[in-house]
Amino acid sequence: MSDHEKTGVLLVNLGTPDEPTSAAVRRYLGEFLHDYRVVDLSRWIWCPVLHGIILRVRPPKVAKLYQSIWTEQGSPLMVTTSQQAKRLQQQCEQLGLNCQVEFAMTYGSPAIKPVLTRLAKACKRVIVIPLYPQFSSATTMSVHDRIAKALADEWNMPAIDFVRDYHQHPSYIRALANSVRDSWQTHGQSDKLLISFHGIPKRYADNGDNYPQECRKTAELLAEELQLSAEQWICCFQSRFGREEWLQPYTDETMAKLGETGGSLDVICPGFAADCLETLEEIQVENQEIFKQAGGGEYRYIPCLNDRDDHIQLLCELVQQHL
Repeated sequence: MSDHEKTGVLLVNLGTPDEPTSAAVRRYLGEFLHDYRVVDLSRWIWCPVLHGIILRVRPPKVAKLYQSIWTEQGSPLMVTTSQQAKRLQQQCEQLGLNCQVEFAMTYGSPAIKPVLTRLAKACKRVIVIPLYPQFSSATTMSVHDRIAKALADEWNMPAIDFVRDYHQHPSYIRALANSVRDSWQTHGQSDKLLISFHGIPKRYADNGDNYPQECRKTAELLAEELQLSAEQWICCFQSRFGREEWLQPYTDETMAKLGETGGSLDVICPGFAADCLETLEEIQVENQEIFKQAGGGEYRYIPCLNDRDDHIQLLCELVQQHL
């Protein structure tokens, strides 16, 4: 098989600042928060707020949070996504699949355009896998937009296969359940499992984004796989921003209520394919403090699937389904 008959595989995650500094965070947030999919307000209203207030006030605070999770290799999200691509390439080769696996970020670097251009030169087909198990217009569609924009000035293009979601894929649910069981085997099972997803404004869901339904379906299937009763688990939404209503129940408020019972808690974030600021700092640190200050007992954060063998196997199955 010739090189040009290869199938390209492009893993795409959200992105991360290049460094844990105010300047790098400002560049990253500027690109991220300029995306109309993320904030759909009129630019006449939003841009003065973004540039006049948010990009002046938030970068130093957010940079400190990034500094608390940064590793010697760099941003956890970048390190893990790179490892996922490397291991998926190895898995494809072991199965005799003629694939070229690359990764890119929707915001920041490596940007989608240069990576997709490289794949397009080497491959007639490209399978794009946004690393968002649950579809949302604010995440998955942003990847779709960037793919279209990257190809806008090209004279030729590869066939594009776009993975919309995998929120109820059996191998995804199994991998999540395995990660919970691994934690239970090491630390014991807590009184309740809190399943936390990143939130979106409720208005987005009212307009037709079916993200909350897919999140709740994932949570239900995970609880079913783990044979949990209705009292043993709860699904909620984290990371709200601004004053409007977001998807409920809110994770931080739920933490406070659960803490008052004095019981123990396991927490998992199935919407994130790799650990990042929202899991390592917001869930593992901030929300643990909320839970403990309210009177909660043992608190255990169960890591994202990251580069677990069963997660790489799932990604490989997604590739095979599109070959």
